[in-house]
Amino acid sequence: MRILRPAWVLLLMLAASACSAGGAGQAEDRDAADTGGGEPYVMTTVGAITPDMTFKYGETLENNVHLRWAENRLGIRIRYLWTVPSSIFETKMRLELATKGEVPDVIATRSTIIQELIDSGQFREVGSLFDRYASETWKKAMAEHDDVWEAFTRDGRRYAIPILDYEYHSDPVLWIRTDWLDRLGMEPPATLDELEAVMRAFTFGDPDGNGRHDTTALAVALGSGVSTHIGDSTWIFGMFGTVPAQWNVGEDGRLVYGSIHPGAKQALAVMREWLRQGFISHEAELMDGTAAQEAFIQGKVGMIAGPHWMVYWPFGDMKDAEFRAIPLPAGPDGHVARRGSLPRNGAILISKGMEKPEYFFKYQNFLFDTYALREGELKYGLAENYDWSYVNGRPSTDPKLVPGGYVRVANYTLTYDGARIPSRWRTEGQPNTVEVLLSQREASWIDQYRGAPTPTQREKGELLRKLEEETFRQIIYGRLPLEAFDDFVQRWMDNGGRQITEEVNAWWESRKGTA
Repeated sequence: MRILRPAWVLLLMLAASACSAGGAGQAEDRDAADTGGGEPYVMTTVGAITPDMTFKYGETLENNVHLRWAENRLGIRIRYLWTVPSSIFETKMRLELATKGEVPDVIATRSTIIQELIDSGQFREVGSLFDRYASETWKKAMAEHDDVWEAFTRDGRRYAIPILDYEYHSDPVLWIRTDWLDRLGMEPPATLDELEAVMRAFTFGDPDGNGRHDTTALAVALGSGVSTHIGDSTWIFGMFGTVPAQWNVGEDGRLVYGSIHPGAKQALAVMREWLRQGFISHEAELMDGTAAQEAFIQGKVGMIAGPHWMVYWPFGDMKDAEFRAIPLPAGPDGHVARRGSLPRNGAILISKGMEKPEYFFKYQNFLFDTYALREGELKYGLAENYDWSYVNGRPSTDPKLVPGGYVRVANYTLTYDGARIPSRWRTEGQPNTVEVLLSQREASWIDQYRGAPTPTQREKGELLRKLEEETFRQIIYGRLPLEAFDDFVQRWMDNGGRQITEEVNAWWESRKGTA
């Protein structure tokens, strides 16, 4: 079956694609910012320039169509104190904190520095502000998964507002070249044995029909670890009853770290054998998600695990290729599991020095009450002739028809995607991938520890992460024996893991007590 990939679908959702939302207006809280007259309210922030940001007409993150819209439509002048490439945002932010630089009114970030910012004492409790000023649309969206607050809560007080994302937005599905399957006379694999038969054929059976031995079965981005967005490997571990690099519920009801579960050793043994046989490229340890997806796009590999939105981007422009998402294969004992994802993608912090925080809510409420619902004045997009246009007198969301080129204006918003309601992906997503994800919803294992970093995690977490990634990589590549996994587990426990396990489970018990 060939996936239909009309270009306008890019605007509907997801990842680097634009969410062409709009909204039905709702009345703002009576205490929210005044709407009319006078000088615009200046709201300061800082920005990370991401690789997927594009500009036209000479615009920048500090001067663009969205900022002009916010000032003209809402009376809010958003001023950037500084912008840097996203790769050095954390470094710049830490330097500003250390040198006591000017604290912006609002910071939105997807980085783990959120916890450091909360601990700095520079940012205010925001839960009460949200309860007072957030629109009903936004509150209902947040209530769909109110556990998104937990990582930003201290002693029952909320210090950062979660940036909502779509449900299952980062859960991996297995993308497979169906034209390769057809050429080889094979069906999509449903079990480990069937998967390995397909992998062997994809590697040695000339699936692209060019008469050369130049294909590999599976792209994995081991350069980013075993748990990553694109080129993910967690589903391989899931075939053996665990999901690595996160906390899962064990048989005794306590939380156990997935990377030290016995099933992780079995998964490493399988990946080690796949690499030895050539089913996985020997360059995998150097691959990040971008390299892994390029291998699939270029026809070098026949399978890759990644989010459902990949059908729109980066696969949307693939030519002469047929592919689709399939359910994850089951392991020898019938296990199926994958890294699950909370519908949260970062958080917003508000400075204690911001005189009128209600203006931020005025801004975000408008986006939720319009853009997130795809109704009203932002029904087609955030800016005409940027992310939508009129064609022959009718509105069009086809990026190819935007005069001067399509630009994802949502990237310019303070929350990266404008506004998203978690449950809406079910009606907006590509039907095949929605069906695949929902058919294995029990396989979506979300990290069960959602609290702030524990004391020992702060002290030892980075050391343990590096130990894990290096050990797993060396075992997969055969540089260490499989038995090194047992030594890794002991070292992990002795170097802080045992204490972290107790701290995490103390939080788990306290959470159950308040549920």
